[in-house]
Amino acid sequence: MANLFTKLKNTVMADLHEALDQKERKNPIAMLNEHLRQCEKETEKVRKLVERQHALKEEFSREYHLAKDMASKRKHQADVASKAGELGLQEFAEREYVQYSERAARLEEAIAHATRQHNELEAKYEEMKHKLKDMNIRRLELMGRENMSRANHRISQVVESGELKSENRFREIETYLDTIEHEANNNYIRSTIDARIAQLEKQMKEQEGQQNAQ
Repeated sequence: MANLFTKLKNTVMADLHEALDQKERKNPIAMLNEHLRQCEKETEKVRKLVERQHALKEEFSREYHLAKDMASKRKHQADVASKAGELGLQEFAEREYVQYSERAARLEEAIAHATRQHNELEAKYEEMKHKLKDMNIRRLELMGRENMSRANHRISQVVESGELKSENRFREIETYLDTIEHEANNNYIRSTIDARIAQLEKQMKEQEGQQNAQ
């Protein structure tokens, strides 16, 4: 039964990977955008870890200095108690001094370890930021190539399918301009004839008037 579930799981995962591969081949920019979103989320997680590690290192440092200060204080108190002959106070101060000294030593190691971890996280964070930037540049490059491919395809369609249409369109425009020019000439001639006839009629009336007056 376990083998059956394992085979079923492997089959489902294989089908899923195949579907993703087909999707990536079909639309690489969409898949790249998805990868970018995932990388941005992971990078943000690492950034928060860097900040948290820095805060831990600062907390270790504060505790370390506190332990060092208390160890120094108890050492001085033990010396004072010893000189004063206060054996009980001296023993208490010395025990406290040992505890604070051991704590300071442990904290010093913790600071060194936290510092190494912080540096490693910072290095990984910077590396992830660079990779994220490279992926963004890669996306822009793909978008540029895709845009040029679409533009060239569109230009080819226009040239191949629209060549005859363009020639017909030019002929239609020329015919239309010829028609307009012809109509304009006819209108000019008509207006000229009308004006000339009107002038002749006026002259003829004047001549008739002069003859009647004689």
